[in-house]
Amino acid sequence: MTLTPEYRAFQESCEGFTRKYVRPVVAEAEAQGHPPKALWSEMGKARLLGLMTPEEYGGSGQDELAVALVAEELSRASGGIAVSAHVSAYMAGTHIVHYGTPEQLDTYAAAIAAGQKIAAIAVTEPGAGSDVAGISSRAIRTDSGFRINGRKMFITNAGIADVIIVAAKTDPEAGHRGITTFLVEAGTPGLSVGAPLPKMGWHSSDTREVILDDVEVPESAVLGQTGRGFYQIMGAFQLERIVLAAMGLGHAVESIRIATDYVTNRTAFGGRLIDRQAVRHRLAQMHIDLETARLLTYHAAEQLRDRNPESANTVAMAKYYVPNTTSRIVDNAVQLLGGSGFVEESEVARHYRDMRILRIGGGADEIQLDIIAKQTLARA
Repeated sequence: MTLTPEYRAFQESCEGFTRKYVRPVVAEAEAQGHPPKALWSEMGKARLLGLMTPEEYGGSGQDELAVALVAEELSRASGGIAVSAHVSAYMAGTHIVHYGTPEQLDTYAAAIAAGQKIAAIAVTEPGAGSDVAGISSRAIRTDSGFRINGRKMFITNAGIADVIIVAAKTDPEAGHRGITTFLVEAGTPGLSVGAPLPKMGWHSSDTREVILDDVEVPESAVLGQTGRGFYQIMGAFQLERIVLAAMGLGHAVESIRIATDYVTNRTAFGGRLIDRQAVRHRLAQMHIDLETARLLTYHAAEQLRDRNPESANTVAMAKYYVPNTTSRIVDNAVQLLGGSGFVEESEVARHYRDMRILRIGGGADEIQLDIIAKQTLARA
């Protein structure tokens, strides 16, 4: 598909922002394990964190395709920075936008959109990843609200978040219908986080365990309706999957650029690598793979934006197909660079490391295939 002039102009502005503000701080972010604080402010000023936030709360009232374009462009510089921003604004922040009370919106929505506050969402547990209904964290009603106990694992932004959206069971006997989400502010007694988790990739994102030990929250901390947390989380997964697919596009675009520059300038066996048919054909296949992946991602984002009844299936297809396809593109880029691509500090090596998680986060490959299979069987 061809982007409209409005979307294309927005994409170009994101590309310019990434070039000016993100690329210069990637090394710093990789070293310190999270994006620099000043970058959050710049992203807020550029209105990249409030695309899905109503204008009265400092947002720009845009849509899922615009969010995908931001994810694609930021990932061209750094997957870790991209996911940090998108977790705060579009994986956690949109929960507040969609389900928050006026008071919750006043407290958090504008601040998150401005980059003044950072959000995280804590669903995954040591024994429950893609199986959201299998979480074991408990929230027991008290005279003043709820007492939460549990452990969450692999939580992005946990160590830098001002507020964490926590999923816990308020009615364990009700299965997935007994899950509720809560807004828990940093510094709440009983809330603590572990040390940063060393990861294969996303070195510039903060990922930790979250421990909830008799965390007392008031009734006003409930986000949405009691017992509706599972459905809220499932709904939010759709945008998260679009974001992760779009991040794969960014890694692929940048890897193709790096590989093309390399083979154009690298000489071997008496000539440039680009002059060899096998190399040109590999690059051609990489471009074909990228274009098909991009078409599916943008199509899924448009369907989600338009509330198309087929969107859940199309989003699952994008979440499965795109990270698998763009992983192959990045792998081919490493191959074309040879030893230079295998060196730890090379750009393409960072893209290779950052790509791998995209097939796991937001629902693993197997979850997406199961969604697609059920939809296909339903039509048979």
